[in-house]
Amino acid sequence: MVISVLRLDMRSPAFSSAQRAELYAAALEMAEWAERKGFSLISLSEHHATEDGYLPSPIPFAGCLAGRTRTIPISVVALLLPLYDPVKLAEDLAVLDLASGGRVSIVAGLGYRREEYALFGKDWPGRGKLMDECLDVLVRAWRGESFEWQGRTVAISPLGVTQPNPPVTVGGAGKPGARRAARFGLPFQPAVQTQEVFDVYLAECERLGVQEPLLIPPGPGVMTWVSEDPDRTWAEIGPHLLHDAVTYASWQPAGHGSTVLSAATTVEELRAEGKYRVLTPDECVAEGSGPLALFVHFPLCGGTPPELAWQSLELYADRVLPRLADQAG
Repeated sequence: MVISVLRLDMRSPAFSSAQRAELYAAALEMAEWAERKGFSLISLSEHHATEDGYLPSPIPFAGCLAGRTRTIPISVVALLLPLYDPVKLAEDLAVLDLASGGRVSIVAGLGYRREEYALFGKDWPGRGKLMDECLDVLVRAWRGESFEWQGRTVAISPLGVTQPNPPVTVGGAGKPGARRAARFGLPFQPAVQTQEVFDVYLAECERLGVQEPLLIPPGPGVMTWVSEDPDRTWAEIGPHLLHDAVTYASWQPAGHGSTVLSAATTVEELRAEGKYRVLTPDECVAEGSGPLALFVHFPLCGGTPPELAWQSLELYADRVLPRLADQAG
C-alpha cells in the first residue's frame, strides 16, 4: 500500500523568486492534481508572527482546497486552538464539515511560540487551561448542547455532518497532551514516538471508560522530492529546504521534540541527515515495494518556485506510481 501526502505551509522567504500569490495559485492547482493522481491526504499547518508568511489562516485555506476537490481528505496539523474564540471556531468548523462532506480534520495543538500568544493577547502561562476550555466548548457545542460560558449562552447552528463532532484529534508532545485527549474522549496524535506517552493515553482512556480510544502514531518526519538528477535538484532547491529546516529548528524551545526536527545548518548537512531527501524514481519504487510506503511531498517547501515543484510531483506520478501499481497488481 502506498500513501501519498501533499504537504503545504505556504511560507516564502525573501530570497524566493516566486510571488506569494503565485504560490497560493499553484497550491490550489496541486490539490486538484493530487486528487486526480490518487493522493491520500492534503496536510496544512498553522503559524503566526513569521517573517516568511507561514500559513496563518488554515481554516479558510482548507475551505478553498475543499472547494477545488471532491474526495481527498484535508487535515490541519496542527490548529493552534488556544488562539481562537472557541464559539466562532465551532461554527466555522461545523460549516466546513458540512461543505466538505466531512473531509476536513484538525489536530488540536497547544503551540510552543510565545510570539503567537502575544500577537493575539493570549495568556502564555495559562495556555493549558485555555486549551482545555477551548476543547470543552467545541465538544459541547458540536453535540448540540446549550450552555453558559464566560457570560455567553452558547448554542451553535448548524451542526456538522460528522457526528458526534467534526474530525478532531488532540496533539501534544508529552503526558499532559495524552491525558487531555483521554479526558475529552478524543483521538491522540503525539508529536514524537514515545511509548511512555502512548501508554499514558491508553491507561487514562481505560480509567475514564473511553469506549474507542484511538492512538495515531506520529509520521516518520521524512519528506520526499523526486528527480532524475538529485545533485541538480539539491543545487536548485536546497536553500529553500534549508530555510524551512533552520527556521523550524530555531522556534523549538529546549526539550521540545518533533519527528521533523532537523539539526542541519548547511545544505550539505541537510542532505546527509535524510529528513529532506531527493530520490530517483527507481529509489522511490524500491522503497514503495514493501507492504506499506509513505511518501510525504512538500513541493513548495521554503517558497520553492512552482516550476521546480511541479517537476518533482509529475515525475512521481509518471515514473513511480504506475510502477508501484503494477507491482501491487
